[in-house]
Amino acid sequence: MHKFTVIVTEEFEADTAEEAALLMYQQLTKGLAPLHYSVTEETKTATNLTLDREKADEFAGVDHTADPGNR
Repeated sequence: MHKFTVIVTEEFEADTAEEAALLMYQQLTKGLAPLHYSVTEETKTATNLTLDREKADEFAGVDHTADPGNR
């Protein structure tokens, strides 16, 4: 298994950094999951990804912890 750092990339207009974080929190708890991510591999190679909502929802609906490759 490889290790990845995944960062959600969303833009918010806010008066402070805390307000922007709170707006992100609000979106995560009440809205649709974000689709734009920055993913960095353990080799420090970074990739920007935009997921297809339909495919992402399908993937999310499956329990991937049963896969022996996941630890």
